[in-house]
Amino acid sequence: MEITSKLHFIDWIILSITLFFIVAYGTYVTRKNNNVKDYIKGGNDAKWWTIGLSVMATQASAITFLSTPGQAFHSGMGFVQFYFGLPIAMIIICAVFIPIYHKLKVYTAYEFLEGRFNLKTRSLAAILFLVQRGLAAGITIFAPAIILSAVLGWDLLILNIIIGFLVIIYTVSGGTRAVNVTQKQQMIIIFLGMLVAFFMIVNQLPSTISFANALDIAGASGKMKVLDFSFDLDNRYTVWTGVLGGTFLMLSYFGTDQSQVQRYLSGKSLRQSQLGLIFNGLLKVPMQFFILFIGVMVFVFYQFNSSPLNFNPKVNEAIHNSSFKTAYEKLEAKHSKINAQKRTLLIDGIQENERQKISALTAQDMQLREEGKKIVTALNAQKDFKKIESNDKDYVFIHFILNNLPRGLIGLLLAVILSAAMSSTASELNALASTTVIDLYKRNTKGIKEEAHYVKASKWFTLIWGIIAISVACVANLFDNLIQLVNIIGSIFYGNVLGIFLLAFFIKFVKGNAVFIAALITQALIIFVFLMDWLPYLWLNLLGCVLVMGIAIVLQLTLSKKK
Repeated sequence: MEITSKLHFIDWIILSITLFFIVAYGTYVTRKNNNVKDYIKGGNDAKWWTIGLSVMATQASAITFLSTPGQAFHSGMGFVQFYFGLPIAMIIICAVFIPIYHKLKVYTAYEFLEGRFNLKTRSLAAILFLVQRGLAAGITIFAPAIILSAVLGWDLLILNIIIGFLVIIYTVSGGTRAVNVTQKQQMIIIFLGMLVAFFMIVNQLPSTISFANALDIAGASGKMKVLDFSFDLDNRYTVWTGVLGGTFLMLSYFGTDQSQVQRYLSGKSLRQSQLGLIFNGLLKVPMQFFILFIGVMVFVFYQFNSSPLNFNPKVNEAIHNSSFKTAYEKLEAKHSKINAQKRTLLIDGIQENERQKISALTAQDMQLREEGKKIVTALNAQKDFKKIESNDKDYVFIHFILNNLPRGLIGLLLAVILSAAMSSTASELNALASTTVIDLYKRNTKGIKEEAHYVKASKWFTLIWGIIAISVACVANLFDNLIQLVNIIGSIFYGNVLGIFLLAFFIKFVKGNAVFIAALITQALIIFVFLMDWLPYLWLNLLGCVLVMGIAIVLQLTLSKKK
């Protein structure tokens, strides 16, 4: 049976009405923006709950709701450690960053750098932001598009264009205020959809399996381990990478990334902005924990229900039409046999004498999945073969949605995915346009222009960045895991930018020329370290921050001595 046939008429109605309402509402309520303050800072009338939800919606893209459950399905709850630094970062930003931004009444974070250093340092920081966020904006469109195209059979190019232009319509029209008001609606849809998904998963477990049994099964299969205190650099997610690397990443993202800074610069007051970020800090970690936990419950569900060896439907289709069919079918047979054995052991819960056997069977099944991916890699190596993604983490949750939820709820969950994509992309396009206009266009054009000119320029740059993001989405390739790809791109640039801001805030004797040279050297070194794969990507944030600060201080001391 075709996946597309599982979308009932009511699913299409729910999905269409949700998306139409978001676009129409955002366009209508923010249609009158006559000056730059209204368009870029949303009129400075946002309340703390609007700021908090907008900040959360900006970070929680479709990638979060597609990739995170799959991450937990394969690797367990350990990924939540990535967010351990977030509350720490929120406190520091509320105490240091926000008061300075509000005092100076800046439109972008990078305006501050010119007054502290010079124009070229401000421009460099803005350009670094534009490069990494421009790439990320393309990925936030590409992520849901490629997955929905695979499971629904829709054309990938058309999906990229549809998602991108839906966002462009209301973001061009209403600017920051449009982003803020639509993100409240989108977060309500997202929270509702994820809660419904969780209860449906638990409800579809066998009647003999209680919620406590489900937790026991997940634990025996190694999925409930949250904390890892090891110092193994090959392990991406530990308490230390989360607290140290995560804190620096979150400081960079929430403190210096204009897509986030612009959310709380729209606050009605300093206190409203601070409360909004604290609200985000308190809610974000539990939310990520819950989304990961949904992935763990999906894993438990598939212990009692058949699952494919690889959740990407393109993989199964390609292999069964290739010379690797026989080898892959043998792996599928072993996978089915292991599932049957586990189902027999687990149907009455876990007995103490069965734990070791269940753990061994789970490890064997994961090994089979890895062998299946190797076959896909071999298939991809064939000449003239159109490459397919072997890693199926991004397809686990959407497979469950389309194959196990009743009519209507499928439409709701698809609306969740697309709403998340739209909310995150809208913030990014809004920030990209604001930074381009304020930090590059306005600052480097001569003559005095009217407010209406810069509002019009902001709208044009929003459209241009939207087209660039769609273009990136159309040529992008899947990585190991989409949520990791976005964080990797950020980690390559964020540490450097954060170091520039920390120098500006705290190291007063360092001047602009030293910082500018240090930032260029640091960015080159970070890219080199990443390409050589010497460190887990989260550590790049700490390394970039330390490098730019250290090099700038040494350069400044050297220059001072020469004088």
